[in-house]
Amino acid sequence: MAGWAYLPRFIDKIRLSEAGQLHEDYQPNYLHKGFDAKWLEKAGLEADEFVAVVKATATDGQVCDWVRENVEADESTKELFNDAVLNYGADETNTELRERLAMRKADAGMGDRDDIQCFVDFIDADEGRL
Repeated sequence: MAGWAYLPRFIDKIRLSEAGQLHEDYQPNYLHKGFDAKWLEKAGLEADEFVAVVKATATDGQVCDWVRENVEADESTKELFNDAVLNYGADETNTELRERLAMRKADAGMGDRDDIQCFVDFIDADEGRL
């Protein structure tokens, strides 16, 4: 969406939070940590500003149009961010992160799932898409 792999998920999280339905597991990192904070930083936006944009729109397409018009990140920035998000935890040399992924998989009863190789895979599996 507008060149950002994370943007649709972020919009969903904001809408869920505003409706009081954001799962408790996501609340500690919401807006100020993790991929939320990294996206806001790369987009050059403050959390409150972007939440207001999402709240003021009826559709994700309207948010996408706003991002296209107001976020000045170049294609290289988007590509690097997307690669970092989509492959977070896949680097075999980052043993600390691989151990955290293995722990999360085990805690969720998915420790034997070799198809889960990064945190995006884990989230997809945890939410029933993989």
